[in-house]
Amino acid sequence: MRVIPTGETLGATIEGLDLARPFSDDEFEGVVRALGERGVVRFPGQTLTGRQLADFSARFGELEINVANTHQEPGIPEVMILSNIVEDGKAIGLADAGQDWHTDMSYSSTIAFANVLYGIKIPRRAGQSLGATEFSNMHAAYDGLPAEMKRDLEGMTVLHDFNKFWEMMRREKGSKRPPLSDAQKKAKPPVSHPVFLTHPITGRRVLYANPGYAVRINELPQKESAQTLAFLFQHQLKAEYRYAFHWEERDVLMWEDIGTIHNAVADYGPHEHRLIKRCQVMATRFQPEEE
Repeated sequence: MRVIPTGETLGATIEGLDLARPFSDDEFEGVVRALGERGVVRFPGQTLTGRQLADFSARFGELEINVANTHQEPGIPEVMILSNIVEDGKAIGLADAGQDWHTDMSYSSTIAFANVLYGIKIPRRAGQSLGATEFSNMHAAYDGLPAEMKRDLEGMTVLHDFNKFWEMMRREKGSKRPPLSDAQKKAKPPVSHPVFLTHPITGRRVLYANPGYAVRINELPQKESAQTLAFLFQHQLKAEYRYAFHWEERDVLMWEDIGTIHNAVADYGPHEHRLIKRCQVMATRFQPEEE
């Protein structure tokens, strides 16, 4: 097992692991350490079934079954299918590109720890892969905040709402997403989390207020809350905090959701096919400190 950092603010390639087989405790700890240090890790050249992807992902925590997802691996609802492919007039997966910046599951009382994605079909044009996944480093974003803002926001909480993101996606051109049903809204009501969390691997503070789901700083008047969130959303996307991952087929990409936010780039057309399988790991084994 070799960990090869990208040299950028995030990202590393881990070579020498076959994710289709069980791996040792030492290998597991090495992956966790790399994930904490680099935020985003790539395992190239993998060949996995849906079950093997789920088994690997479940080493890191409980797997989520998405409240709004109807595109799942048959018999394995923890494996979501992300794709723009249409067969016999029916989409085989859920489109994930063009979602803008967010971190998954911040709208849940138990937040996400990590995403695990397996690239099966990656669109290409003129020899270049399309559909990059962009990331921004929330360790660095916290470190870069003005000292007085860190002091003032310490102990405050942010309200996160699943419906904010869903409605944003419905406004995208060509979206066929229906509004969330009352049952779906009831299953995922808005929840609050601290503006700053202590990361479960690094022990360092991170900014936890993403543009996709964060709607209100609870302890501030509405106008001041809106101004502060607008500043935080702009600040966390500074160029020096960002990293873009360019996919190759058979890549497994894993990132942790507590110290990063991400964005799927929509630069490919409906006939440039993309197929990715995804597991969402909840923070049941690796829980951030919220004080």
